[in-house]
Amino acid sequence: MNNSITIRPAQENDIEYWCELRCLLWPDSKPEHLQEIKDFFDKNSIDIAECFVALTQEDDIIGFIELNIRNFAEGSRNPQVPYIEGWFVNERYQNQGVGKALIKQAEEWAIELGFDELASDTELVNEKSTAIHKHLGFQETERVICFLKTLKEK
Repeated sequence: MNNSITIRPAQENDIEYWCELRCLLWPDSKPEHLQEIKDFFDKNSIDIAECFVALTQEDDIIGFIELNIRNFAEGSRNPQVPYIEGWFVNERYQNQGVGKALIKQAEEWAIELGFDELASDTELVNEKSTAIHKHLGFQETERVICFLKTLKEK
């Protein structure tokens, strides 16, 4: 990864850029994305427990990873599992290790909370995402494509 890229927790002054990236990942309505992000900062979100952003040296936000704690994840026997709800890197910065760095940060976050797995999913047709997940150590558990990655040995 480019050494000028940093990963940090999302801050309130990131709302506009985070929202723009969400709109690229999920081309839904911008007002809904803004509300979900504001709910996160107001500690009212049921979908996002933590968000990390990737920034360039110029402080441009080029990617994010949204995390939650779910009560179920396909393939896991644990009662709660950290889950990747959203993960995106601006196309211009893909294939440079930014996505991998965001996953590494998510893993560290999950381990700090005492978890030993990290789960995710993708759409069936998203072969690129499926390949990236597998490349980063996730194992497919079912076909609604869901993933589970062991973070530390038991």
